[in-house]
Parts: sequence; structure tokens; C-alpha cells
Amino acid sequence: MNINSIKFFDKYIGNAICLVLRIFKRKNKVKTNKILVIQLWGIGETILTLPALDALRKKYPKSKIDILTTNRVKDVYLCYDKINNIKVLNLSPLSIFKFIIKNKYDIVIDFEEYLNISSIISFFVGKFRIGFSHSIRSLIYDKRVYYNDKKHVTQVFLDLVRSLGIKYNTKTLTKLKTKKQDKGYITKLLNQFKIKKTDLLIGITPGVAESSRQRIWQLERFAQLADLLIEKRKAKIIFVGAPNEKQLIDFVISKMKNKAINTAGLTNIQQSFELISRCKLFISNDTGPMHVAAAQQVKTIGLFGPNLPARFGPYGPKNVGIYEGQICKYSPCINVHQGDVSSCKLRDNICMKKITVKQIFDVCQNLLTKQ
Repeated sequence: MNINSIKFFDKYIGNAICLVLRIFKRKNKVKTNKILVIQLWGIGETILTLPALDALRKKYPKSKIDILTTNRVKDVYLCYDKINNIKVLNLSPLSIFKFIIKNKYDIVIDFEEYLNISSIISFFVGKFRIGFSHSIRSLIYDKRVYYNDKKHVTQVFLDLVRSLGIKYNTKTLTKLKTKKQDKGYITKLLNQFKIKKTDLLIGITPGVAESSRQRIWQLERFAQLADLLIEKRKAKIIFVGAPNEKQLIDFVISKMKNKAINTAGLTNIQQSFELISRCKLFISNDTGPMHVAAAQQVKTIGLFGPNLPARFGPYGPKNVGIYEGQICKYSPCINVHQGDVSSCKLRDNICMKKITVKQIFDVCQNLLTKQ
């Protein structure tokens, strides 16, 4: 199923199914032998679930903990070693039906913020179900947890597992573990581009996921910033993006005075995790690679306007979320927990245009001088 079909089914059919299923909900004694965590969408959000999984594993070291996810984000969990099995759905009705028939769990923790599909799955495979308290889907859960949209999503996900009486907190994200062959590939790639360990390697992601394009900062300004970092800091610049962003990055580089490297299409997802970990600094729109950089303990700068860095900023004490959305009465116009990723209501992206090259460069200077 494509994204639009999934959203249509989830919105118009999912609510009705949730209302029916609540009638048949039964209370069961809570056991912890088999636990399922559901996270289906978004590489960034998937990375933000890992501290909650750390907390689960620490509390229940002998429990079987499985992940239900999709091909879009499974690579994150392939770089995480504290779970037992990764179950992959293609979100077709047949795939969902097969999973429901074959699997049963003592506890299901639904990390999805608004999808009805995940709550319906939790009803059929879980004896005890935990999820967020907003919307009709919450009627299916045995334990409902308030989604506090005033704090970071890492902490919101931790609230789900804290509802089991787990005491756990963290100031940093969980590092993604890459394979030996991926490390070797990235070493060869950097050697090919004559990048040395002593170089000031700065990564930049100028693109965003297709769900909300209004998060993009002006491409010409990315070019200006990259030139400034090369001229003032003698940095080596690599641009990181998905294969379909190669043309976009080529455009940015064409606007530069200096040379830069386009790695879009040269790495798979897990290799990109390793590539980003080699950077000394990473600059990104509000999108997946920003969270990868924060998880890999790279100093990270995230650019925000339609969304709030208080919710989705690069998590960690050395990272900075730059936000100018306060100038727009509609910001935040992205509210993931409400399923709202609508386009800019003013249609001029004023919140992102307000962010200046100098503003970001000054933050770069500050981060690069700190140990």
C-alpha cells in the first residue's frame, strides 16, 4: 500500500474499527514474559524510541522483547542489539492479518502517536495494551498515557514505559551500532574523497522527508553557509541525503564557490549512520539524519519553524535547535501526535526564511570551540 492509501484507510475506516473493538476489550493480568513494541513510521522518531527500549530491557532483562515495524525504518533497529526479533509489516491488510494470526504477547506498547492501524493490531495480539490517551484509538488501550507536547518526544516515549513503574531517564540518545563492513566502506569512501581524520568534517542535510516539505531552509543559504565554513574554518563539507535527493544536493553545490561532496546515493541507510558518525558537526533541517547525528554523539544543529525543537530538536546537551517559528501565528503547524503535517498555511515559509546564514554560522563557531 502507498502512503495515501494507508492514511485513507487509517482515517476513515480505522476509527470505526476502534469504536467496535472497545466493546470486546477484556481486562487481563499483566505479565512481562513477551513484550511487543510497535513503531512503524519515521527514522527520526524510531531513533527516539531507543531510550525507552533501553529502559524496558534494563527492567526486564529476561523478557522477550520484539519490535513491529516497517521496511522504512527497520535499519534503525538492525543497529540496536537489545531486542529479540524485528517483525516487519508492509501495512497491507494481508500482512497485518498474518501477523495477528501468528503472534500473541503479554504486553503491547504502541509508540505510534495517531495511527489507528497500530492500536487495532495491539488489540488482537496483546493481552495488556499501552498507548497514548488522545483520540478514539485510546479506547482500545488498557493503560493510557498523556502525550505531553510541551516536552521532547524522547521523554514522551519514555513516559509509555514509565507507566509500568520503570524509573529511567537519559540526557542523550542511544548510539546506533554499525557493522564492520559498513565502517570499512565509509573509510574507503572518505579516502576516495581525500578526507583525513584530522579534517574538520561537517555534514549537512538540506532535504526533508516527503511528508512535510515546508521544513526546508532555503537551498541557496545552505550553499552560502557551506562556503562560509570552508573559508572561515577550513572545513570539508559533505552533503548527506537519500538517493532521490542527489539532484537537490547537486543544485546546492552548483551555487557554491568552493568544492563539496555529494554522498546521496553512495550509501545505504546503515552506511549513512556510520558516515554521519565521522562528522565533527552536523547541520540539518528537521528530518531523520538530524536525529542520527544526535544519536551518534555528533554536535548537531537542527533548523526549525513549522515544528518545535522542544519536541523534536536534536536531543542532547551539546546540540542546538534554531527556531524562528514564533513570528508566525500558525506555528507549530506540524503536530505529529494529531496526525497534522499540513503545508504552510501562509504559503511563504516565513518561519524558515527568518533563519539567517550568520545566525547558524555563529552557532557553529560556538559549538566548534567547545570540547
